[in-house]
Amino acid sequence: MHATTIVLLAAATLTSAQATFQRSSKRGLVFVPSDSHPTDNQIWVEGNSDLTWYYNYGVSPSPAYSNRTQEEFEFVPMLWSPSNSFLSSVKSMISGGRNISHIMTYNEPDGQSSTGGSNVDPSVAATNWISQVEPLRKLGVKTGAPAVTGAPSGFTWLSMFFDACASQGTNCTADFFPIHWYGNFGGLASHIGQVAGTYPNKSIWITEYADNNDTLINTQSFFNESAEYFDRIDYIDRYSYFGAFRSDVSNVGPNAAMLTSDGKLTDIGSWYLGGAATNNIPSATGSFGVRVVPDIGAMVVALVAGLCVL
Repeated sequence: MHATTIVLLAAATLTSAQATFQRSSKRGLVFVPSDSHPTDNQIWVEGNSDLTWYYNYGVSPSPAYSNRTQEEFEFVPMLWSPSNSFLSSVKSMISGGRNISHIMTYNEPDGQSSTGGSNVDPSVAATNWISQVEPLRKLGVKTGAPAVTGAPSGFTWLSMFFDACASQGTNCTADFFPIHWYGNFGGLASHIGQVAGTYPNKSIWITEYADNNDTLINTQSFFNESAEYFDRIDYIDRYSYFGAFRSDVSNVGPNAAMLTSDGKLTDIGSWYLGGAATNNIPSATGSFGVRVVPDIGAMVVALVAGLCVL
């Protein structure tokens, strides 16, 4: 029997065993808008979608969801990199009637721009946090710690950040700690434990995660294990899977994507929305058989650049 046939049969067995998926109020959307296929943007909020919140790496809500109230689909602003207008923008949304209850800060500040990081010096981030984030905490807005990478450099960067805050006379208090992880479940669970141990009595959000560039059966197993774990652990408040795009443009491997190259929900995509398995197999090729896998840094940087002009 051909190896590809074996893999597909194994995947079919797995999807049959996992025909439906538990629903969860913790699930959110890492929104990566599709300019080529704008109708894809509505898949995440249609029907019986399980998703309750989203972020888009920027401070402004996405136009695709302009008809959704904060109560219907909560938008969480992000201070992607140091900005002197973040505070006024969030306060403007609040005064305009949008109930902003949480914000996120600094996307992968220990990472380089080539890999989607904001590459921010900890002392610069601390100064900016004190002016732009601390005033929001006084308004009752809950703040997320800088969303560092899952590498050891993330812990080093956070330690330097909090030390820099203290040296400037401020206790930069984070209400929750975001986690980014790409890899297997064992590594993810270990990393979560390390974060929880380093910053005890704090909530955790997993705001980017996927088993990248792995086989379909491993990727689906990772998704099942991680979702069950997140839903079971009390101090994990929210999570958002990185895969809301088509498989032929996925920068984390086709099998991690929640849509096929034709825009149909994969099993993971349907499960994430709280639905049944679809048996739609993701592919790395598009309609014309051309493999298109953009760089993750280019994707995020382009996305943020677009948000900045909104």
